[in-house]
Amino acid sequence: MGKYFLRRLLLAIPTIFGVTILIFLAMRVIPGDPLRSIIGEGQIYVLSDKELADVKASLGYDKPLVIQYLAWMQDVAKGNLGYSFWQKDKSIADMVIRRGPITLQISIMALLVAWAIGLPAGIISAVKRNTVADYSIRGFVTLLMAIPNFWLGLAIILFTVIFFRWRPPMELATLWGNPWQNLQMTIGPAIVMGFSFGAIIARMVRSSMLEILRDDYVRTANAKGLASSTVIFRHALRNALLPTITISGLYLGATIGGAVAVERAFSVPGLGLSLIYAVQARDWTVIQSLVLLFAVAYIIINLVVDYIYAFIDPRIRYE
Repeated sequence: MGKYFLRRLLLAIPTIFGVTILIFLAMRVIPGDPLRSIIGEGQIYVLSDKELADVKASLGYDKPLVIQYLAWMQDVAKGNLGYSFWQKDKSIADMVIRRGPITLQISIMALLVAWAIGLPAGIISAVKRNTVADYSIRGFVTLLMAIPNFWLGLAIILFTVIFFRWRPPMELATLWGNPWQNLQMTIGPAIVMGFSFGAIIARMVRSSMLEILRDDYVRTANAKGLASSTVIFRHALRNALLPTITISGLYLGATIGGAVAVERAFSVPGLGLSLIYAVQARDWTVIQSLVLLFAVAYIIINLVVDYIYAFIDPRIRYE
């Protein structure tokens, strides 16, 4: 297995390299110049063409694209993600260290909520196929999938504000610094995202379980007189979890960088919200660094998913 994961790590290098090239070029070809936007925003600053050229020279934007890209890669290799274009006193690495744990915590909590909802619902729906319980679960799952995350988040906020006079705190609090305030800040987004993904997990588990329950080895286990719980959990569910784990890994990677609507609804200062602000401000350095960070997170999550495959199903070997 060690050789397999070493090959995977080597294959990840060109993937990351391609991501860096795409995002670097995208920042240079999309319309809009952050320096020009300074002049256009209420005429706060008035820069002549010469002053504008001098600022670009000081930032290195007047050099050829190849030189700019190599300079960025050199900084990334040293662990220096640079500084925000608008806030030169704030390091991007410090922003990631400060806001990254909150986003990661919300993503993990949402995944746990999704599994707590989707796994039992999918199992019951498959075992009780075409019964009242099955139809009820399928209807509820369809409803959860149809509700947008941002709408559910706003509904929860309005409900808690109107009936309980409570709203989530807006100040950043870490789990190890202020656990209670941190839980109040993260529980809402985790529940909202967990509900929607829990519906997807329920449908995935149900379809996988229905297929597995018709296999010969499940019939053999039933014919041997094993308890129904043993057949379901030891034989059927273990094999039905593989596609669910795959989609869970993809979901975790997506929520780390894509939970923008929910973070905005609950005013959570996470990395997704930081990326949106950077796009609106055309902050090249922040966008480049965050997209690269999200790509690396995807690769790491995929490697972890492969390890879990071999742990759950002994038939899977990578050597």
